[in-house]
Order: sequence, then structure tokens, then C-alpha cells
Amino acid sequence: MHDNIVGLDLRDGIAWVTMNRPKALNALNAEMTDALVKVIKPLEYDEDVRCIVVRGGAHFMAGGDLKTFHGMLEQSRQDNLVAFETFIHQVHGLIIAIRRMPKPVVASVSGACAGFGLSFMCAADLTIASDNSYYTLAYTLIGTSPDGGSTYALPRLVGLKKATELALLGDRFDAVTAKEYGLVNWVVPASDLEAETEKLASRLAAGPTVAFGRTKALLQRSMDNPLERQLQLEAESFSACAVEPDFAEGVNAFVEKRKVNFTGKA
Repeated sequence: MHDNIVGLDLRDGIAWVTMNRPKALNALNAEMTDALVKVIKPLEYDEDVRCIVVRGGAHFMAGGDLKTFHGMLEQSRQDNLVAFETFIHQVHGLIIAIRRMPKPVVASVSGACAGFGLSFMCAADLTIASDNSYYTLAYTLIGTSPDGGSTYALPRLVGLKKATELALLGDRFDAVTAKEYGLVNWVVPASDLEAETEKLASRLAAGPTVAFGRTKALLQRSMDNPLERQLQLEAESFSACAVEPDFAEGVNAFVEKRKVNFTGKA
């Protein structure tokens, strides 16, 4: 635990990261941001961690903590500008850490997923959601523009027109709609969320972690690269994977008609 705000449970190759401000619906403040960064960043270098799950209990995250923002408004305009930009840059360090993580990151979402919570979810590689979860970008509802990389992720996930609608209007939508938009991979009954999340995470943790990381990197670059550059990166990545132990294990298991046993190690 990090001051009980963010819990970390490591078991069977899975890092379970649990946000724990239930009375505030896990609204993001400076303390939670700091705790999340301290918990998540080191997981990049922990070879025993092969999958990361981020979750929040009854509610994933109801955006930024407006009580914190209200307190900041008492400062001068210039001090506010510096304070808010400093805070947002700290928050963005969390998004960068998840996006570059060379192993799968799963968001397990229930209840409220609003504002930065939605941005945070979009940064994850896969999302499994309960049927009682609900979503809104919400920023314009309090008179500001989005952060957390949502203006980067949403046009790529849902298209520019739909992203503009979600960002400007801030309308709330349910889990089924989120799946239709392509923001969520799976919707399951709330009572099954934990078990289904563990099933998915266990499958990922048993996979070829190095190849997963390289696949993530390829997919994230694909939207900005011309075809020729992407093909070159694919050739380099495939070749780099092919000299790793998991490739030999995968090929041998297929030829020998047995179950594969990836180690996830380079």
C-alpha cells in the first residue's frame, strides 16, 4: 500500500493496482497521482510482472478532484496557471508510463469512469467493464478542455467526429455504448467482473511478454508512420522476437504438438 490510497498486490505474474479513495469515487488528486506513479512506474522493470491490472473497486475514477481544484482557485491567476500546469504534467507522467509499458495493461472498470478516469482507461491496452459502469469525458461541463491524452486516444479509437461529440458535449453513456464505440473490449455482469478480469489477466501473464511489448509498440506507432516505415519496424521487431527464448518455445511446442510454456523473459 502507498498511504492506503493505491494498493499493489503481486501474484502469479499479475500486478493488481487498486485505487482506494472510495468516498471520493477515486477522484484524482495530487496524493493519488503521486501514489499511482510510484506504484506503476517500477513495474516496467520488474521481470516477474507480466501483466498489470488497474481497478478501482465500486468506481473506477470519477475524474479530477474538484474539491482540490476549488482550493487552488484561491491563488492568483499566475500562481494558478503554474499550479495547474505542474499538476497536469505530473498526471501525464502516469499516461506515458502506461503507454510505454512493455507488457499488457488491463483496465478493469466498474461504476463511474469520468474525466481523467476515461483518459486513464483509454491509455490501457485492454478494458473489461462491468455492465453497471458509465462514462463521460465531462471536462467542458466544468469549463475546461481535456487532459490525460484523451484528445490523442479518442480520435484514434472512435474517429474525429465522435471524439468531438464526446469532448464538446460531455454526455454520459453506458457500458454497452462504450463497447459499441470501441472504448471497451468486454462488458460482463458486475458480479463477474473480478473473476473475468483475473481470467483475462492470467491469460496475458502466461503469454510471450517480450512479444506483447513489441506488439504494443508497433500498434502505437502505426497511426503516425507511413506504410514503408511501419513495414520496416515490423521486420525489425519480428527478427528481434525470433532470437528470444519464447519464439523457440512457441515453434517447438507447435511442432511437438504440446502446450506452450512461455517464460516471458528476454
